[in-house]
Amino acid sequence: MLLHTTVPLSRAWNSWSERPAEMVFLPLGVRITPILYSSRSRTTSEIAPRRDPVRLGRHSIDGSHIDLETDHSGTTIGFSTSKLDPFTVCGRWETLKTGEWGLRFWVTLAISAEGGETVTFDADKGVTLVKVGTRFVAIATADAPVQVTGHDTIAALCADFEANGYFHLATRSDAAPVLALRFNLEMMRQGAYCAAVADSAALATANALAGLAAKRPHELPPLHSAAKEGALDAIRDVVAWNTVWDETNARPYTAVTRIWNLGKFAVWYNDQTFAALLAGVFDADLARENMAVALAGATPQGNIACIVTSNDAWVDRSQPPHGALVAWQLYQRSGETSILAASYDALARNNRWWRTHRDPDSTGLLSCGTSDVGEGLYKGTAFAARNETGMDNSATHDEAIYEPATRSLSTFDLGLNCALALDAEMLAKMASVLGRHEDAAEFAEVAERTRALISRELWDDSRKIFANRQRKGGFVRSVSPTSFYPLLCGAATTDQAEHLLRHLDDENTFAGTFGLPNATRDDPAFADNVYWRGRIWPNVNFMVWLGLRRYGYFKEASALALQSYALFMKSWRNQRIAAENYNAVTGEAMDQGDTDPFYIWAALLPLMAVGEICDFDPWRGWTITNSGEDVAMGPMLTPAGAATVTIRGGMLVLALDGEDFLRTPIRGTLSDLVVERSSVSFNLLAAEAGEGVIELPSIPVSTVIASRLGQAEIAAKPGPTGGVQLEFAAETSSKRLSVHFSNDLIAS
Repeated sequence: MLLHTTVPLSRAWNSWSERPAEMVFLPLGVRITPILYSSRSRTTSEIAPRRDPVRLGRHSIDGSHIDLETDHSGTTIGFSTSKLDPFTVCGRWETLKTGEWGLRFWVTLAISAEGGETVTFDADKGVTLVKVGTRFVAIATADAPVQVTGHDTIAALCADFEANGYFHLATRSDAAPVLALRFNLEMMRQGAYCAAVADSAALATANALAGLAAKRPHELPPLHSAAKEGALDAIRDVVAWNTVWDETNARPYTAVTRIWNLGKFAVWYNDQTFAALLAGVFDADLARENMAVALAGATPQGNIACIVTSNDAWVDRSQPPHGALVAWQLYQRSGETSILAASYDALARNNRWWRTHRDPDSTGLLSCGTSDVGEGLYKGTAFAARNETGMDNSATHDEAIYEPATRSLSTFDLGLNCALALDAEMLAKMASVLGRHEDAAEFAEVAERTRALISRELWDDSRKIFANRQRKGGFVRSVSPTSFYPLLCGAATTDQAEHLLRHLDDENTFAGTFGLPNATRDDPAFADNVYWRGRIWPNVNFMVWLGLRRYGYFKEASALALQSYALFMKSWRNQRIAAENYNAVTGEAMDQGDTDPFYIWAALLPLMAVGEICDFDPWRGWTITNSGEDVAMGPMLTPAGAATVTIRGGMLVLALDGEDFLRTPIRGTLSDLVVERSSVSFNLLAAEAGEGVIELPSIPVSTVIASRLGQAEIAAKPGPTGGVQLEFAAETSSKRLSVHFSNDLIAS
């Protein structure tokens, strides 16, 4: 009997629960839960970051390696797990600092199963065994436990420790729903276990004992080093640690944070789509799962609910429609049309809902609102309407008045209208790929019409900036980084865009050591430093970065990416904090109580740094940039396989599935890179003129049937390390290089 079958086998053993040190074999519901007990404080720790100090370390997406540190009553313990194979996991603990005599500090491995099956201990073999259905899980430990006790629940185990201490013997048992293998730090400063799953008790036991005797089973991938070091690793760790099991809906998902939640599960539409985007850097399955969770909030009315939790559902409102942008970028990164097909209908309905339900005066521009449906908290209030921007307490809403007759705010919201235009543009791209040509034309027209309205109606010419505006009046005083969103959706004219750059560089408004504040520095709201009133938000920085790149402002985009990377690393390097938002003056993350320390979209800050090297741009496709800085980064998901990018001594090397595929010393950017079964092509924008060389080491020169730069034929020669070498004059103007060959050497 398998309890949960909706995750790939490679991820079956993982840190699925709210206790990050707990390993769960999800198909059987078997749990190995470390519990700490301190005699000094007479308290236990389940190593749960909502209550206990935990420093979350490295975490592969599939759980093949996990490590963390925790402190309890002055004692610090490091835990790590790694896999021999999908059915066998090995765990270790190590004492890093002692806060009391080791005899009085206990590390306990609590073994249990979700269905309440009896767990047994065989003292002769030193193995714990649990049978679920017809399958067995055996757990062997490097040292025999000092004693084994039996309990009905984890809570009962903790209560036994706290009431009776470690001398208590009355709960000794070799069979119980929760069997506790107890060790102390005087006798076992270090410890290890191995758990194996098999279809017989003897085989599970043999595999667990063999795994325990094996050397370190999992070789860690190299870290992202040199330029923007650690950025890719941070994205992976934030995604992997926040990926948990939603017991209510029997599904895996990447939560906004494993540390704080509302009820048993909580899904914010925008946050969940960003979780999908970040997961897609490494794993198409996890990205697809997260998009499915985000779109599960689709309502019969057409919108996608703002939030859905185990306690409430805000179906009367939504959040800015960024889902199509994420779906399109996931398609670019994975090459899988199925991602578009699975998302399209819900996203298309959502876009149409905005136009029919949030345009009370039929102007073509949107106002935030709250419909008369559902029973969500705050329904029918100004606060509920503000929720639709995701920027609930932003000063840009201070002048907005809730109008009960229209159930909307009195203002046109700039960020929301830019999101609608971009969403329509991305839906048009999606519809074209899916062959839905009438839809493509509809959404392309919506995008163009909305862009024109934004440019004309939401541009404050007196201040030379885009801003929210009263539907029947003037512009509101406060502005936020959404003033740059017309770059993101393509609404800004060239002149308007140039004025926006001046605001970006103005230290009275948006510039500073740490940018971009969500209230300008000269706004009284900036001093509040509470949520959207003055703090820096990763999702906003990411959107502005995309907009700058769209308009070709690569220098400004790179500067913002480096600022954002530095901001993130300030709290990440030593504290492993990935914050929901940051102080715009000091860059501190946890200087006030309205910030979560491990929030999913914090990883958008290092994603920008990664994107400066390798990105999937909504408009320029797969891009790789050789800045000349040394770097080693990967692996990452691409349509052509797992990619690693290295630059050494100015030589850029793109490796696919561990094999060098492309080498070049050319400084500049390769964009719209397309690798197909019998061709490779890209646009080449060199940073400076000179001799250009491209090597394709895995392609035999004898198979090349055509190679061109623009319209000019170029000769394919044998390369110095084998394969093909192409030589040409590199120019600062962009040209497309294409190579066609006769054999199917590259997987599609």
